[in-house]
Amino acid sequence: MDPRQLYIDERLTGYCVYCGGIPETRDHVPSRVLLDDPLPSNLPVVECCAACNASFSMDEAYLACFIECILAGSTIPSNLKRPKISRILSESAGLAKRIADAEITSDSGEKLWNPEIERVRAIILKLARGHIAYELSLPRTDEPLSISFAPLVLLDEEVVADFLSPVDTPFWPEIGSRAFIKETKNMTWPRSDNWQVIQKARYQYLVSQSDGNFVRILLSDYLACEVRWD
Repeated sequence: MDPRQLYIDERLTGYCVYCGGIPETRDHVPSRVLLDDPLPSNLPVVECCAACNASFSMDEAYLACFIECILAGSTIPSNLKRPKISRILSESAGLAKRIADAEITSDSGEKLWNPEIERVRAIILKLARGHIAYELSLPRTDEPLSISFAPLVLLDEEVVADFLSPVDTPFWPEIGSRAFIKETKNMTWPRSDNWQVIQKARYQYLVSQSDGNFVRILLSDYLACEVRWD
């Protein structure tokens, strides 16, 4: 087999990976707003419809800005470390105010942030659908069994260790899928080096079928996310 080519079942292509509609464009997974410039040279790309591609933009910007403001402890653009996010908030007073209004102070004086859960959920699910389609040529436009996400700092040590640990992959991937290409580079089974680091300290993900189908995503070494299907 020529490892430069993918021999994917054509019945699993030609659809928007987010809604199952007719693909009219392509989308980067992860979204570029979640990464720093310069961008990695080989960002994963999936097929999608124009409506889905446009519909996620505002929520993606919200999530990227929200996380950066938490990490910086400020919504003031000049206080942020990521130039891309600083620019977005400088140009969008409405978004900056929306995030600033989510900042609260506890009775003990601790600064807390109240995320817009449905916006976060929508982007986590979007990313997971893109990753599982890209890695396994597996469309999952159906609703998942669960979507969970939380800051690593709020999780127990054992939970964090389990989340970050590589997952053994005893499944046999479809011939021609990206998972097959990656696995056959080293024929030691099962493999356990399956975290894909897109940009260090910014974005990494894991796709597995070891216990159902699931995707794990770590955003900015801060937000741990998992989406599961049966």
